[in-house]
Amino acid sequence: MDLSHPLGPDMPRALGFPQPAFRRIKSLPNDPLNVTEMQMVVHVGTHVDAPRHFLSDGPAFHEIPLERLSGAGVVLRIKKEPGEMIFVSDLEALAIEICPGDIVVLDTGWAKFAQTPDYHDHPYLSPVAAQWLVDHKIKLLACDLPTPDMPVGRRPPGYNWPAHHILLSNGILVAENITGLTQLAGTRFEFVFSALNIENSDGAPARVLARKIVTSVRDDE
Repeated sequence: MDLSHPLGPDMPRALGFPQPAFRRIKSLPNDPLNVTEMQMVVHVGTHVDAPRHFLSDGPAFHEIPLERLSGAGVVLRIKKEPGEMIFVSDLEALAIEICPGDIVVLDTGWAKFAQTPDYHDHPYLSPVAAQWLVDHKIKLLACDLPTPDMPVGRRPPGYNWPAHHILLSNGILVAENITGLTQLAGTRFEFVFSALNIENSDGAPARVLARKIVTSVRDDE
């Protein structure tokens, strides 16, 4: 299953980032081939944040080991209202086992608001909930939100993106603007975050794929 928004000028992005631009610089039949140019920041659409995004001495994207971008994990379905905080109690109430090294994907249902103003008044992760994920030793947090931090319009002066800082400073990658999570909650999946290997970058666009893990049964069992 593809959990990514297609790359295009209208893909979801956090407030403050410029709209991506795509243009055809050579076109058939006037030219011998078609060539498309794109201009975009690395944090629009479905993407993965490197620790360098918030930590000046954190690993850049080309320094992230490939095994950090794939593996088993779970989708956690959490229903919240606009601007509501996701607490530890919300995560614990799901009673879903999270194993060390897992990838955790938060499904708040917010992907349905992508490309609308409502997308930017989203639920967000409390700092204590971010630390709870750290304590469970996950390796990547993905969400169907523009950011796991407080919505831009609700931030007080001096806001410091606590969820990002807590996760990235502990080596947990953050992926944003995931989609296609309907009815995936509660089952273990294999995930691949196929992000571009951009040298010295603080993030990278990604094609995110998921495949249900099926436990095989031997014929003699």
